[in-house]
This record gives sequence, structure tokens and C-alpha cells, in this order.
Amino acid sequence: MWRNSRSGWGLISILFHWLSALTIIGLFALGWWMTDLGYYDPWYNQGPWVHRSIGILLLFATLARLVWRFVQPTPRAEGSRLETIAAHLGHIALYVLVLGVMVSGYLISTADGRGISVFGWFEVPALLYDLPNQASLAGDIHWYSALALMILAGGHALAALKHHWLDKHATLVRMLNPAYSTRNDSK
Repeated sequence: MWRNSRSGWGLISILFHWLSALTIIGLFALGWWMTDLGYYDPWYNQGPWVHRSIGILLLFATLARLVWRFVQPTPRAEGSRLETIAAHLGHIALYVLVLGVMVSGYLISTADGRGISVFGWFEVPALLYDLPNQASLAGDIHWYSALALMILAGGHALAALKHHWLDKHATLVRMLNPAYSTRNDSK
């Protein structure tokens, strides 16, 4: 139930997926909301601090998720060959965009040479800083990558619903129910 099988996702992969999805949506909403904060708003400093802290934790979780993905089997894809290829490329694009958003966010936050405090628990040091226009360029990449990520994630969700409702595949069920994997391994 914890591990993936060829017929379904295990609980660890499912938790990584849904916690990442909710966190990414929440970070996007918080980031968008922060752009309208005025200097005297109480969240003017608090919002970015929370955004950065959660973003760093998500970066660590994403790296752990990638390691987990490489050491676990991937369930068989359902659908036509074209759908399987599109799903594979879509998943790669999702990971690339997630990492691009997080790395660019890191580069924005560390452009002045200061590290990132993660809820006051620890600090992630600034490893690359003082590059010409670092904060501005990384800010543009961060924003447009985040928008592209939301659009692609929306397409990902629509594809899952299409597989579930129109094609009657178990794609969505496998990402919701780790017991599906253990029940259907013998098939």
C-alpha cells in the first residue's frame, strides 16, 4: 500500500502528488494576492516570508518526490499511444516548471546575498547572487513559469477527468486510492 506497483500508485506517491498540488495552488494564490499589497499592509512582509518558507519546503519535498519516483515502478499508463506519450511529456513539463518556479523564486529571494529563513527553523544560504538584474530576470521567469504551471496543471486535471468520466479508465482512481494498487496487482 505504501509503494507503487505496475497497476497503481502507492500512498507515498499519492501524498506527494496531492500535497504538492494543494501547496502549488496555495503558493500561486498567495503570490498573486501579494502583488496587490500596499507597503503599510500587515502582510507586506509576512506574505513573502510565508511564500518563501513554504516554497523552500516544497522544493525539498519535490526533490524527495523525484528520488521516490526514480526508485519506484511507474504504473502502466492507460489510453492510446498518443495519450501515453502526451502524459509522459506533460509530466516532464510539470516537473520542469515546478523546479523552474522554485529555482527562480530562490534566485529572487537571494539576489541581495541574504539567505532564506524558513519559518525561523533554518536558513538556506544564498549560493548565487549579485548577478546583473538577477531579481528582475528571475522575477519574470518566476511569474511566467508559475502561470504556465497553472495552465498545464489545469490541463492535467482535465485529462484526468476525461480519462475517468469519458474513457472509464482507472487513472483518477489510482491517484486517489492506494488500495487499488494492491487489489489489482495480480491482474
